Amino acid sequence: MIKPTLLGTEPSFGFGDRLGLASPGHLESLKQYGGPIRGIFAQQSIREMTRTDRTPEQVMSCAADAIKDAGFDQPWGADADHLKTHDDVDRTAKAGFVFFTIDPSDNVDQQADNYDADKIESLYKAPQWAEQYMGKTVTLPCGTAIEFDELTIKRAAVKYAKAIVHAVEMAGYIKDTTSKLNQGHEIEISVDETEQPTTHAEHYIIADQLIKAGVNLVSLAPRFIGNLEKGIDYIGDVELLEVSLKQHAEIAEMLGPYKLSLHSGSDKLSMYPAFARATKGRFHVKTAGTSYLEALRVVAMQNEDLFRRIIDFSRDRYETDKATYHVHATLNSAPPQSEVKDLKELESLYLERWEDVAPNTGFTAPGRQILHCTFGSVLTDKTLSAELRQVLEEHPDTHKQILADHFVKHLDALRY
Repeated sequence: MIKPTLLGTEPSFGFGDRLGLASPGHLESLKQYGGPIRGIFAQQSIREMTRTDRTPEQVMSCAADAIKDAGFDQPWGADADHLKTHDDVDRTAKAGFVFFTIDPSDNVDQQADNYDADKIESLYKAPQWAEQYMGKTVTLPCGTAIEFDELTIKRAAVKYAKAIVHAVEMAGYIKDTTSKLNQGHEIEISVDETEQPTTHAEHYIIADQLIKAGVNLVSLAPRFIGNLEKGIDYIGDVELLEVSLKQHAEIAEMLGPYKLSLHSGSDKLSMYPAFARATKGRFHVKTAGTSYLEALRVVAMQNEDLFRRIIDFSRDRYETDKATYHVHATLNSAPPQSEVKDLKELESLYLERWEDVAPNTGFTAPGRQILHCTFGSVLTDKTLSAELRQVLEEHPDTHKQILADHFVKHLDALRY
């Protein structure tokens, strides 16, 4: 089997493939793009594998087979995403993954930014690293000074101290596990799945402690300012975001260098140019659900009845399935399919692309989010899943081209 490689700090783009049929389109998009970005073609979290009833070996083999069939001869990566336990590591390392994304979010105090000074004091337990930063000032190349005053350090400890411990321990286990398998490894740390942004002081402390602990840190995903919801464009002020991104990128350059990583990166085209400029091309972008949504576009084109049944099923599942996502969509914000007779209008309502979304102005694609959040239920329903796969397998060229068109727009927006 063709094997993935370590990509280091080269710019990279994660193509999540929840069906195991999208890699030909992903490969074609990278070919048409023709730029320096490396592809990560085997990328799936343990959570997603559970929801789609797939194994790490299946994820890896689907990507490797597509790469072989396409005659692709460039370095490529494989991301074991959002790992939380030793078992997660064992399963993905055995399958040949080399890029490991540690998710310590269960150990983050999600409300720390809301606590007043007295509350912080009552929760604070001094980690060993606290004195290293007390009273310190770090001046970034852009001229911004990061002040490590007492409250900043104590809030960072309340928010992230347990997460740092967990991440260091997991990284050590990954190192030992891959060493026994004679495999290389790269570590990404993800603290993006939190309600509150990661401050620059917090980013500095997290990365500095990981590096001092010997973690092979290649990529870090902070929680950026603004809203990065699933399946739609960035919601927020892109100019303010770019200023913040530049500061995050300068921390990564100063301490590493390591890549700045953008998770929930699907369809965030309005912020891509700022992200590429701020990082000077040292970035990683992670997408997943957008490929599933484009597969549903193929279904809409080829089998209207199935598309309508998937919408009905997804609406029935949405209130339950959205629990693990931060999204604005409600069932009332998109009409039932039975009320929309015209297929083109229905496709627009439920598969609206980013170019149809007014960027930075708020939420405007509810149907797309309803379908996004319910992918796992659809793909584990035997009837719908089988019919969906049949449509894609009967129309591989259409599926490939739809994906290529979709992702070339992503990649082009990241030129720097």
